[in-house]
Amino acid sequence: MSAIAAKPGANAGAFQPVASVIAIILAIIFIGVAYFLGNSGILAGGAMLPAQTLVGIIVGAALIAFGVHFVPVGGAPAAMGQSPGIATGVAMLATGAGLAGLFGGAWAASLGFGVALAGGAIGGGLMMAITCLMVNISYVYGMGIPAASGKVEKDPITGDSQAAYKSQGTEGHGLPFISYVGGVIGGLFGGLGGTLIYIELLDFYNASFPALNIAGEGASALAVGLAGIFAIGMFLVIAVLSAYNITGTIEGPHDPKFKRFPRAIVAAICASGICGLVALLVVAIL
Repeated sequence: MSAIAAKPGANAGAFQPVASVIAIILAIIFIGVAYFLGNSGILAGGAMLPAQTLVGIIVGAALIAFGVHFVPVGGAPAAMGQSPGIATGVAMLATGAGLAGLFGGAWAASLGFGVALAGGAIGGGLMMAITCLMVNISYVYGMGIPAASGKVEKDPITGDSQAAYKSQGTEGHGLPFISYVGGVIGGLFGGLGGTLIYIELLDFYNASFPALNIAGEGASALAVGLAGIFAIGMFLVIAVLSAYNITGTIEGPHDPKFKRFPRAIVAAICASGICGLVALLVVAIL
């Protein structure tokens, strides 16, 4: 059977304890390696700065993986009004929210750690709020169909009936209120996690470059550029991992697939550990 025709097995999305423990152990090893490299002088900032930076990266990646599962994605069926959600893929939509959050967080980076994180979260949440609003405008006024979920009888927040508005032969359509709220929450988590990764890397690079005799405006621009590149790259990695975990469409926090998020978080912890270590080692070759 081809990969396209294959369908997920009965245990698709099930939590795998053994694999999860291995992934977490690997992440701890990566943190230990960062500590050792800092302690031995290969990485600047002493033993604690590289380890703390990598821990921050891992926490940011976990927030991104969790947030992706809130985002309502309908894929191609949503474009035809046969499935609730936004008519695009999980990775693309999550990355869009993450980039908006990163822009907000990077703009506020000079205002302090807390303000930068808040700016990133608001940027990601605002992007999703506007996107969800325009999607519903397109559905209601462009296609003439109401928002209705195919996963629940009543909206968990408003209590509005869903089955009465769902068209025959579809799994729902549009963005019910719970999906809209989920999208905004997902954007907040994505922007927060992406900004945390960016800020941690930016602080590490700013601390490392003086030890490499790199100073001035050039050092600042290089730090911003490297932090942005690696933050965006890691966001893409986590978004794709989460997309594979979701396997298709998801309506939001009320969707049964939402319960798969622990597996995505574990995968994100392991993947961000190795990616973050590479991002730290870049300064060792400059």
